[in-house]
Amino acid sequence: MMTNGVVHANVFGIKDWVTPYKIAVLVLLNEMGRTGEGAVSLMERRRLNQLLLPLLQGPDITLSKLYKLIEESCPQLANSVQIRIKLMAEGELKDMEQFFDDLSDSFSGTEPEVHKTSVVGLFLRHMILAYSKLSFSQVFKLYTALQQYFQNGEKKTVEDADMDLASREESERKMEKEELDVSVREEEVSCSGPLSQKQAEFFLSQQASLLKNDETKALTPASLQKELNNLLKFNPDFAEAHYLSYLNNLRVQDVFSSTHSLLHYFDRLILTGAESKSNGEEGYGRSLRYAALNLAALHCRFGHYQQAELALQEAIRIAQESNDHVCLQHCLSWLYVLGQKRSDSYVLLEHSVKKAVHFGLPRAFAGKTANKLMDALKDSDLLHWKHSLSELIDISIAQKTAIWRLYGRSTMALQQAQLLLSMNSLESVNAGVQQNNTESFAVALGHLAELHAEQGCFAAASEVLKHLKERFPPNSQHAQLWMLCDQKIQFDRAMNDGKYHLADSIVTGITALNSIEGVYRKAIVLQAQNQMSEAHKLLQKLLIHCQKIRNTEMVISVLLSVAELYWRSSSPTIALPVLLQALALSKEYRLQHLASETVLNLAFAQLILGIPEQALSLLHMAIEPILADGAVLDKGRAMFLVAKCQVASAASYEPLKKAAVLEAAIENLSEAKNYFAKVDCKEQIRDVVYFQARLYHTLGKTQERNRCAMLFRQLHQDLPFHGVPLINLL
Repeated sequence: MMTNGVVHANVFGIKDWVTPYKIAVLVLLNEMGRTGEGAVSLMERRRLNQLLLPLLQGPDITLSKLYKLIEESCPQLANSVQIRIKLMAEGELKDMEQFFDDLSDSFSGTEPEVHKTSVVGLFLRHMILAYSKLSFSQVFKLYTALQQYFQNGEKKTVEDADMDLASREESERKMEKEELDVSVREEEVSCSGPLSQKQAEFFLSQQASLLKNDETKALTPASLQKELNNLLKFNPDFAEAHYLSYLNNLRVQDVFSSTHSLLHYFDRLILTGAESKSNGEEGYGRSLRYAALNLAALHCRFGHYQQAELALQEAIRIAQESNDHVCLQHCLSWLYVLGQKRSDSYVLLEHSVKKAVHFGLPRAFAGKTANKLMDALKDSDLLHWKHSLSELIDISIAQKTAIWRLYGRSTMALQQAQLLLSMNSLESVNAGVQQNNTESFAVALGHLAELHAEQGCFAAASEVLKHLKERFPPNSQHAQLWMLCDQKIQFDRAMNDGKYHLADSIVTGITALNSIEGVYRKAIVLQAQNQMSEAHKLLQKLLIHCQKIRNTEMVISVLLSVAELYWRSSSPTIALPVLLQALALSKEYRLQHLASETVLNLAFAQLILGIPEQALSLLHMAIEPILADGAVLDKGRAMFLVAKCQVASAASYEPLKKAAVLEAAIENLSEAKNYFAKVDCKEQIRDVVYFQARLYHTLGKTQERNRCAMLFRQLHQDLPFHGVPLINLL
């Protein structure tokens, strides 16, 4: 069978074959050799040399696109190539025959134009050999295809000229150019016949690299799958094409097709003997265990945790039989992921941790302290930097960002995120490809957006999210990371602004991305709307579930919300044991942020119980880490609570000392109001100005009291009233 002048083969038995596009490239090479050094400038020669490699390795492109690329490098040579191809296409078959006969002259002489072992020399020799093997009928069909290729190119050139004449305004020209570039990119592959082995390998490696580093520049899922199906049509045993099809189907969350492609990849890998050649007799078993491991990762990604666990057990069994420590380490990491998803997987995880100690592998979960954890990461980083493993370096820095944020060290988390974003990649990337569109960068940018939002820099957070949306489009595989960050920031802003109905609508989006986070946020909304019984039921269910799956961070957050429910229901004594339990967990896992928040709640409970002096001494212990690394809202709450404790403890003071304490409380209230204003927390500002008005009235400052009272009245009219705790107690 023959298409576009090319003989189709079921396998890549032929390294290369002649196509009309390759004849055009041969004409370009011939013209470059015939053109003297003085006719082409050094800069043009350099641009042409840079252009040659993608032309030789890449898929066939249209003639008009080829003319355009040559013209951008050397306009004079583009005209010569166009004339030469026109004479050949409008001439006779003997002109093409004579052209191939003359190609051999490039290697003749004492100083040949092309060396036989160079990239260009090997390409010329492959083309001459492939042409010489064609029968007469195949040569005639090739010439007919060349004529059709030339005619299509001429039509495209005329259409482009008419388009340029019609587009007068600069903005319109830019828009049409972008549309033209997109259509040409689709034609680059679709216009070609079957790819040679080298072209297919280059195409697959290029698309795989784009999917990894810059998914926006890769072919669309439909176009890429079309080309992969075309490749597999002529070579069904091409294993790499099946694996790229697996990656492509993951982009669109097609579980059936991705599983089908993954299984076909490992089947073909075993059938072709590729693994056996590279790994000896071990190759067959290695394919089997990594097939099971990849299948487990695939099921875990789509939420099929039971199937993932079965596949992972199979991978562990085969890896243990082969004594493959590397595969076991990969299995251990996926066991940890499954442990977060399924409660009953922790038994298997703890058993594997003991086995990891026996095999000398890094332990995934052993309750290490913060300094030991950072030391372990430092040791692994030394190996990553020593061997220039840039992807693992990025993952390690992203992990440190998340760990520092988990520990409540926002400054260190911000530093690590900035370090990752400012790093120069150690991998070489093709021109025009934006490097590091990986999960690590999505995680780092997400943390960066949330850190800015916590400090009240919502404009900066919006810019980061805007960049995330451009770098990771909604249909990309890492888009859910920034979607969750965006939803959480919107939720916090709605809650701060008192718009509980808006926050309730955002909960639906959060739940779709993270069910546990969504349930927790729903309970917060119910609590803010004074639906205490519904919130308590939801929090109790969530607490049991999080304790079952050992989500310690969420357990502490739920305990704090339950304690808040108790003291808002005038039961502070019941809240104390809950807060002490949360404090113990925070200290055990060294979660500074949650520990500080727990101390604030404990101090508040002591204030309600009528012991403000102890509450104030407790606050002095927690205020420093909050002001150093806490969110702006937490800083405002801390200063607000300090002022409340000062006022409550000053009730028994002498008049002069009491006045001084009240003045200090007013200053703390002003500082708290500034913090609340940064995050636009109107309800808290209303409470602050109310207390300020009361204090100014006590001190006899009428003008300041009236100003605060007027501001309170404005805010009170704008905001819904759900009850302000502790106003009457102070």
